[in-house]
Amino acid sequence: MAPRLILLILDGAADRPVDGVTPLSEARTPGLDALAEHAVCGFHYPVAPGIAPESDLATLSLLGYEPEKYYTGRGPLEALGIGLSIKAGYEVAFRANFATIDPATRRIIDRRVGRSLGSEEARSLAAALDGMELGENGYALVRATVGHRAVVVIGSRESRLSAAVSNIDPAYVRKGLISEAVSSPEMILPRCKPLEDTEEARRTCRLVDEFVDKSIEILENHPVNAERARRGLLKANAMLLRDAGDRIPEMPPITSRFGFSSAASVAEMPVEIGIARAAGMRAYRVSPPSGDLARDLPERLEAAVKALEEGSQFLYVHLKGPDEPGHDGDFERKKNAIELIDEYFVRPLIERIDLDDVAVLVTSDHATPWSLRSHSGDPVPWMLSWRRLPGGPGEFNEIVCGKRGSKTLEHGWLLLPYVVDTIRRAQ
Repeated sequence: MAPRLILLILDGAADRPVDGVTPLSEARTPGLDALAEHAVCGFHYPVAPGIAPESDLATLSLLGYEPEKYYTGRGPLEALGIGLSIKAGYEVAFRANFATIDPATRRIIDRRVGRSLGSEEARSLAAALDGMELGENGYALVRATVGHRAVVVIGSRESRLSAAVSNIDPAYVRKGLISEAVSSPEMILPRCKPLEDTEEARRTCRLVDEFVDKSIEILENHPVNAERARRGLLKANAMLLRDAGDRIPEMPPITSRFGFSSAASVAEMPVEIGIARAAGMRAYRVSPPSGDLARDLPERLEAAVKALEEGSQFLYVHLKGPDEPGHDGDFERKKNAIELIDEYFVRPLIERIDLDDVAVLVTSDHATPWSLRSHSGDPVPWMLSWRRLPGGPGEFNEIVCGKRGSKTLEHGWLLLPYVVDTIRRAQ
């Protein structure tokens, strides 16, 4: 009988070796080491060699879905994750950030409001923008999600729109439906540019620009921002929009693709919940991240154990923590985040499951090298642990998995099929 399978994604944990070490190789991880006693490991490129993907694209790929076939933009996945529908052809959904700008020059001071925006503040600001009337019989829907993050839907009551528009966020450039991180962007709030020569794309850009401009006027003098300024905090006075999409992806259920009897997810961010729903998984909801892993991870652990106890044959678990310090260029804090995941999730998990009955696939959705402070196109280590596998490396990190003989996959969507086949051959 095939074991159940946990796909454990450690967000942004992968890194680029500096002086022969990485945060993962330097972290104390007895839980991951225990899994590595009976395991195989290697590398994968989450999307393709050289592409620095966002988490949504990489996660979709790691679940076995080729992005070129199934990806419709991050915006629709974020919308699906919060239960917001899209009128195909007449609405375009965007992932959005509340940001801090200088209104006079449009210079971006901080893309995330210093990561200091509270949920109540964000909801109040979003409510002030939600339902905004735009020209050409257009409108905007705005929903705050987690922290500085939001979903924005630009719609038209009478004219068709297009998702073929540029990002209103200089940190990411669109290449088709895919956004890639820009290493040294010019931090000026840009205007929307149509990416195809159609009236639908031009109309969408006009509505986007109008929304962005009106948002600055409304947010700059909002009572929330007046209070933040009084307290010496950055104002959340602009919206950055990116990753437009005009339809929810149509994907075959992951159960039918891989022969699982049932599938579930434990995810904390709307985009991950949206991906899980699109793939036909049951979503076990947990609280948004608080910034305190020691507080957050036990809740994720209990949700994962519950999903297994309730019969899930495949379980996708997505844990935050290492990505943010990677963006901040903080080696020690990234190492500490990995150690906390090991202490509060991995070790207690393997104490509560039967590793003869459950296989665990550990990887990262992308590399976030602390030396770069951004996502990169580096290969990412993966490890499949199951007691029926002979031997193992005894550790899980970029150095060990890079040794001769390890398996490197050119695309992340090849990983799950490879792992499922490896398990079947080992039975």
